[in-house]
Amino acid sequence: MKPFFISTHRLGFLAVFAAVFSGCVLKAQVPPTPLDEWRRMEQMPPRSYGCGRAELAPVIDGRLDDPAWQIVPWTQDFVDIEGSDRPQPRYRTRAKMLWDAEYFYVAAELEEPHVWGTLTNHDAVIFQDNDFEVFIDPDGDRHEYYEFEINALNTGWDLRLKKPYKDGGPALNEWEIPGLKTAVHVKGTLNDPANTDAGWTVEIAFPWKVLAEFAHRKTPPAEGDQWRVNFSRVEWHTDFADGKYHKLPGLKEDNWVWSPQGIIDLHRPEQWGYVQFTHRPTGAIHFVPDPAGKAKQRLQEIYYAQRAYRGKNGHWAKSLGELDLSVNPKAINPAEMKLTPDGFEVTVEVRLSRKKTQRWHIREDARVWPD
Repeated sequence: MKPFFISTHRLGFLAVFAAVFSGCVLKAQVPPTPLDEWRRMEQMPPRSYGCGRAELAPVIDGRLDDPAWQIVPWTQDFVDIEGSDRPQPRYRTRAKMLWDAEYFYVAAELEEPHVWGTLTNHDAVIFQDNDFEVFIDPDGDRHEYYEFEINALNTGWDLRLKKPYKDGGPALNEWEIPGLKTAVHVKGTLNDPANTDAGWTVEIAFPWKVLAEFAHRKTPPAEGDQWRVNFSRVEWHTDFADGKYHKLPGLKEDNWVWSPQGIIDLHRPEQWGYVQFTHRPTGAIHFVPDPAGKAKQRLQEIYYAQRAYRGKNGHWAKSLGELDLSVNPKAINPAEMKLTPDGFEVTVEVRLSRKKTQRWHIREDARVWPD
């Protein structure tokens, strides 16, 4: 894998700066613990979207004017990555989704008064330009997920991760998406500071045969299947001189997302949105909340509490009673924890109906799975 650089919006290294956290300035410049991060994140429920089946495949030309997209609803407008209580994005961003037998389609509209781009090499670090990004975790286990980035020059960067960076996951930058289709349309003049643009639109077609690798189940998805997906937009502060755009020194990029993360780190798949697939053409469906959602919340809290405990004490807690949990471990979704050779495993039982229960697990590297 060729070397590349990871920005703070990739890793969420909040320990490198003092932050305003949950509305209060942290004392003595102390960075938030993993459990502090989770307390912030859990206040922002993931968004949801009904993804309908296309009657006619959209033409991938970057323009969103063909009939396939006309009946498809937009997502909610993007917000700051830390949530809607942060400053509202300067420009509007929204997306649409569709699918058919061959592809999962994503379209996006990015308002932008000055559309620019510099990177033309495939697999360059695209977020060094303004960009649009897609994250897909097909089976929702927080591991084995995809990332794709594209700029206004239609230059792409495709990579996959075995697990999040915070859990030691490497980025497989050499990975490619055979059959991927992308296109960009600029509503204005690219790289021309002399005039004002309206923005740019993006179309992406992800082949199911590639996404199936991490889905570990049938693709295209069946009626009612839910995948975890998020979208991000990186926007740099710029000025122009001598006919060229320049990033303003000393200013970090803005990160605007569909489903807020609650933290400056896109690699927290538990915060990504739920996309529910349907054979209906409009996508106007009744969204079914994840029946194991509350149990997964409990598992995530214990996982982050364990990370905080280890950061303070140098080893994992042996029992739930040693952790700083919001409720008694036996009060809601009774939990069990055991130490393992690699770390720990926590199990929570979920009642799906009067006669059916299911056991969900999480381990030290954040992977979540059911029996």
